[in-house]
Amino acid sequence: MNLRPMFVPLLLSLLVPLPAFAADAAPKLEPIFNGKDLTGWQNAVNNAFWRVEDGILVGENNAALKGNYLLTEKSYGDFVIEFDVRWKDGIMPRGIDTGLDMRKPRIQLQLGVSGSLLVDMSGSFYTGGKPAYPEAGQAKEFKKLMKPEGEWNTFRIQAKGDTFTCWINGTKASEYTNAKFSGAAPLGLQIHPNVKMKVDYRNIRLAELP
Repeated sequence: MNLRPMFVPLLLSLLVPLPAFAADAAPKLEPIFNGKDLTGWQNAVNNAFWRVEDGILVGENNAALKGNYLLTEKSYGDFVIEFDVRWKDGIMPRGIDTGLDMRKPRIQLQLGVSGSLLVDMSGSFYTGGKPAYPEAGQAKEFKKLMKPEGEWNTFRIQAKGDTFTCWINGTKASEYTNAKFSGAAPLGLQIHPNVKMKVDYRNIRLAELP
């Protein structure tokens, strides 16, 4: 008995839906920065530390070198966020020190030089504990993944359950698991105090995860 005529349609029926399923599985990222003003962020009016220039979110400290956080109005639990960021260390004596804060209690994805270690820890997770940068959450190969100073780098951070993951320019750079950081909280972009710094962000997009 020749089963080929029956087998081929059955095989095709199994294979055809797969691409559509894969596409639907990817979270749809939506802008949380509109490129015009600070709508959707706390302290959006007359903010002395954050401004918008030509579609770019610029963070810069003041003459007193005070620190600041630009916080979202909304709190987030499980999410994926992606953004472009750039800076120039050459104009800052110690180097840039910024990052993305998330969850309660606070955990941060470090960008630039750590204030406690005084070395670049970009792409690593800062917990504020001992050690402040757990080895399991360090992006040890970040220098190989990042573009030269002053160019845009794309970071993608996922917080899903007790696991935090970072990709740099499309490549996985670090992952850290800790059930302690479980509470939903506003997301915060940091300007570190006592550091002369300026950082640019653009294309900030986010998807909440079920």
